[in-house]
Amino acid sequence: MLMLMGARSLFQICVGIGVVKIPMIRLFSPSWAWFCGTLLLIFMLGATDAFAHGVAEGDQGYVQEVSGVQFLPFMYLGAKHMVTGYDHLLFLCGVIFFLYKLKDIALYVTLFAVGHSATMLFGVLAGVGANAYMIDAIIGLSVVYKALDNLGAYRRWFGVQPDTRLATFVFGLFHGFGLATKIQEFEMSKDGLLPNLIAFNIGVEIGQLIALSVILIAMGFWRRTRSFAGYAYAANVLLMMAGFMLVGYQLTGLVLA
Repeated sequence: MLMLMGARSLFQICVGIGVVKIPMIRLFSPSWAWFCGTLLLIFMLGATDAFAHGVAEGDQGYVQEVSGVQFLPFMYLGAKHMVTGYDHLLFLCGVIFFLYKLKDIALYVTLFAVGHSATMLFGVLAGVGANAYMIDAIIGLSVVYKALDNLGAYRRWFGVQPDTRLATFVFGLFHGFGLATKIQEFEMSKDGLLPNLIAFNIGVEIGQLIALSVILIAMGFWRRTRSFAGYAYAANVLLMMAGFMLVGYQLTGLVLA
């Protein structure tokens, strides 16, 4: 309840200082309600594993007990993680929100994938880890960052536009490092570790393509409606609030751990 009240206050502040202007009279149009429902569904997909990079209990047991090369099972686990990874999906929503050309979408998704893959593989193989809650709080901030970028806040506040390509790559590093930190907690068998990690990473990229396809189709339909221009900024305020909620979840987990 406190998080919802805080999110509402944040929304009112953003409207008040001019970060976002929305047509309040049409706030509950079918298209706007549909988009809000989509974001809420993305968030709720992982709500049961809100603290740190969630992995289903059955999958955790499998990862801890299996040994040897298990290419297809780990590929499946990687795809499942991405498709149900609400933090990754929210960030991707922000990244592609105002991208219309396929080559631009491919560039940004590739930058994110390269960053994500590099730190996941390096973190697990080198045994480099960090506090999972802190890493996931940073991932939540990446959602906030991208939403503010989409709102034009940095140009309005500071008179500069950050390099969005560099930011996407850097946050991809954090997303991968968060997953690497979680994987290390499972103490995977050294037998077949590298092939299994590669399979998992391939699965992550397949899952990302599946999720991205669904998001692009949904965005394509919404962009064809009259409501897109009116509610694009409001949708990014909603995205920003979801990012702050993710940060709150992780910091709460850090305090309670």
